[in-house]
Amino acid sequence: MARGHALALALLSVVVVPVAAVAWRGMSDEGGVAAVSVWPVVRFTLLQALVSSALATLLSIPVARAIARRRFAGRGLLVTLLGAPFLLPTVVAVLGMVAVFGRTGVMNQTLLALGLPPLSVYGGHGVILVHVFLNLPLALRMLLHGWQAIPADRVRLAQSLGFGPAEVARHLERPMLREVVPGVALVIAVLCLTSFAAALMLGGGPAATTIELAIYQALRFDFDLARASALAVLQLLVTAGAAVLALMVVRPSGLGLGLGPESGLPAPGGWRRLVDMAAIGLAALFLVGPVLAVALNGMSGLASLPPQVLPAALRSIAVALVSALVSSVIALGLALGAAARRDPFVEFAATLPLATSGLVLGTGLFLLVQPVVPPMTVALPVTVLVNTALTVPLMFRILLPEMQALQADYGRLADSLQLVGWQRLRWLVLPRLARPLGFGAGIAAALSMGDLGVITLFAGDRQATLPLVIQQLAGAYRIEAALAASLVLACLSFGLYAMCEAGGRRAGA
Repeated sequence: MARGHALALALLSVVVVPVAAVAWRGMSDEGGVAAVSVWPVVRFTLLQALVSSALATLLSIPVARAIARRRFAGRGLLVTLLGAPFLLPTVVAVLGMVAVFGRTGVMNQTLLALGLPPLSVYGGHGVILVHVFLNLPLALRMLLHGWQAIPADRVRLAQSLGFGPAEVARHLERPMLREVVPGVALVIAVLCLTSFAAALMLGGGPAATTIELAIYQALRFDFDLARASALAVLQLLVTAGAAVLALMVVRPSGLGLGLGPESGLPAPGGWRRLVDMAAIGLAALFLVGPVLAVALNGMSGLASLPPQVLPAALRSIAVALVSALVSSVIALGLALGAAARRDPFVEFAATLPLATSGLVLGTGLFLLVQPVVPPMTVALPVTVLVNTALTVPLMFRILLPEMQALQADYGRLADSLQLVGWQRLRWLVLPRLARPLGFGAGIAAALSMGDLGVITLFAGDRQATLPLVIQQLAGAYRIEAALAASLVLACLSFGLYAMCEAGGRRAGA
């Protein structure tokens, strides 16, 4: 318990101290928030989050329904492929969308061949498009979990009563959707509120600037600490309010990680079968198309990668591995403390980072280190620190249910054998939690590998990670080089995830 409290206090300090620095600077500087013309920025931030979450949620409903009630060869593989964009680095997703919807992309080439005007992927609609692409897989998984949670006895009762598709939808599916959809939409809205890379690469104009992008511009271009601090306070209020609302609404079991038990929903034929197949096909085309575009377009540039890609990739791998290791240790310690007995303090500390964002923490740390040392000299340690803080809540939520089950099943036996400390961890906890530890570490490594957030505030050329190099290449219109580097980043991200997840499976076998 003492160790759990110590880890909780350490995590709290990582979040609270930078936030306090931001709040102090933002409220003490002359003018503060009142001097900043923030309404257009706030309006676009909220609007793109609401529209993105609404589109991702609504579009995922017919796809999840079709997958839940249809059986076909390759169904499991399809679900895995549809979930891949959720782990895809945002910079890679942006370039994938540019490769498909950009000026020379497949979509615009097709439109021009048909004599229609081309589309532009830049601006607010481009930011929304990328957010839908990234979050549609998450919405699919959460809604699939909702369909699979429909009790099998209710399905059998509906079949015995001769319910048709309309009755099944009315009595089984719509009640589930009323319970699940608000939580899905809120989770995605929170993610979109703190998204940075999409707005940086596709937005940036007066009508397409988010609060986080405005923070970056104030620090990186204007070095206006007062404006950056005021915007960071505003971003903190927005994300904290959204996170609290999401935690109140979302069901604990909402983040289903796989397909689970099947409920045996009836699969009507006729035109409904065609609609289901069309929904699955269009979703697969939308989600897999940009990934294939990055792969196909990036391969041609692999032989002539810019020289800065290799050192940046090595820095990204180091940051990802260290972040995943530290977040795993902290999350495991917090889960141990929370499972021993219900401890609101530990659970609060493990959840608090959800109420902030990487740019807010980065701004606070920038304010703290800037008077002491040049910020670029601590760019990589700060990036590790922020990535760790932001991935601990995810790992904690993955480990806590497993730890509670372990404590209920083996806690008394371990106590009677006086199995404590390192021996208990080595012989009981680690073997039993190897699988969720590997899975969580893989997600943490992949997310850290592709992060383009706090590093943009601190890094110079010698500290740049691979996502930052890709953003710089794309900003210089070196799209072929950026796509080749994006292919490297995507392979490394999925490789780290697969390595950690496979290691956990082997250790837990």
